Amino acid sequence: MSYPPPNAGWPEPAAPGPHSTPPADPTLPMGGVAVPQPPAPGDPYAGTKSTYDPYGQPPPGYPPAGYRPNPPQNGLAIASMVVSIVAALGLCAYGLGGFLGIVGLILGYTSRRQLRERGEGGEGFATAGIIIGWITTALAVVATLVLSGLFIWAASQSDTGTAGS
Repeated sequence: MSYPPPNAGWPEPAAPGPHSTPPADPTLPMGGVAVPQPPAPGDPYAGTKSTYDPYGQPPPGYPPAGYRPNPPQNGLAIASMVVSIVAALGLCAYGLGGFLGIVGLILGYTSRRQLRERGEGGEGFATAGIIIGWITTALAVVATLVLSGLFIWAASQSDTGTAGS
């Protein structure tokens, strides 16, 4: 459907150029500009005809056929990833903050089970939380062993130096 319809009282243009204006018609109101006319009294729905084709594309503003919206995200999956990332940052505190990765692991595995049961989204968040949680927990265990070994070694050293001699 073209707007305005050709039979609504609009004059046909006389081969306009690229920047030409339509010629002024002294018989038209508003200084020669054509004004759209209301529909004829016999057809009150003349300008409201629908162009929707039930066998073709859906009307504008509707999603295409076969479109499925994304499922809601699982909150535990997001929490798993966030807690695991905080645990990775906690590795800077002598490695002991990495034990927070265990919480990320628990949240990740719990959210995976919920994802299978409920059909929610967030599988990537849960997987990221589990992977980061395992890595930070492993690094925290290694850091704890290294620090324990360092403390034991430092405590076993005897002071062989003499003070004041």
